[in-house]
Amino acid sequence: MTSPISRRTVLRTGASALTLAGAPALWAQPTMKMRLSTAFTEQDMRAAAYKDFAERMKGDFTLEPYWGNTLFKQGTELVALQRGNLEMCNLAPQDIANQLPAWSLLTSAYLFRDVAHLQKTFKSDVGREFVKMARDQLGIEVITPVYFGARQVNLKPDRVIHTPADLKGIKLRMPPGEFWQFLGESIGVNPTPVAFAEVYTALQTGAIDGQDNPLLLSKLMKFDEVTTQFVLTSHVIGFDVMTVSSKAWNALKPDQQARFRAAADKAIGDYTVKFEGKERDMVGVLKAEGKKVYTPDLNAFRTFAQKRYLDKYGRDWPKGALEQINAL
Repeated sequence: MTSPISRRTVLRTGASALTLAGAPALWAQPTMKMRLSTAFTEQDMRAAAYKDFAERMKGDFTLEPYWGNTLFKQGTELVALQRGNLEMCNLAPQDIANQLPAWSLLTSAYLFRDVAHLQKTFKSDVGREFVKMARDQLGIEVITPVYFGARQVNLKPDRVIHTPADLKGIKLRMPPGEFWQFLGESIGVNPTPVAFAEVYTALQTGAIDGQDNPLLLSKLMKFDEVTTQFVLTSHVIGFDVMTVSSKAWNALKPDQQARFRAAADKAIGDYTVKFEGKERDMVGVLKAEGKKVYTPDLNAFRTFAQKRYLDKYGRDWPKGALEQINAL
């Protein structure tokens, strides 16, 4: 005769076995969750890239995105990563430079010639040194740059621009803050701080002479309606970095880390190709509207800007890093 205790044990064991047999998918779900913070909205092309990445990694962890800074405000994500309150972020390199001055080199004007140069730099020896600095000194793992457009000068006055000297006296809207104001100075303009939401009206009324943003964003915000020309200065190759907290990164096994990097390279790489195509198409759209769109003397701009940055920030940069990146 089976005792009551033994019967309960048998029934419990049998029920567990049935549960396991009947719901294998439930038990196969990854237990790790990665919360992602981004400044851009879910409608942004970058959101689709991160969703593609998440799909590729669904066997290893679940990505829980928070678009439009709904979890952490922009500028606070790095500290959240460091404190273990956040696992992943699409992080601005300027935020890293605020804590690690050497990274200010990566935010300087005319460092990267184009997106291919940006990508090549991060995969080079000098790029890996910057990633190592961030790992060792800040406790974060930088995975890959995420391109979001080259900044181009967009002007209301019909003045031909070939060199920085031609921009003298131009009141160009730049975001508030020392970094942005100096960026304006480094290309020869009179930087004027204006909130982004007020740029259209400021252009319309003549409070400013121009603004600088990637072409797709300028078109989205209808700045082309109140300006005459786009000067393809490409003074900043805009990018953020896909970043993981060291705590979350170290929780992954080596094979998971390898899959993570491969998935990120593929998803962000595919997105970048699509984005570059849309940028090229936009040049044609603007020209068809009757806007002047042309390229100035980029060597003159690069020489002017790099000297200004070297004089102000060069002491913080790793010796020889600028030359190594220029040579790539």
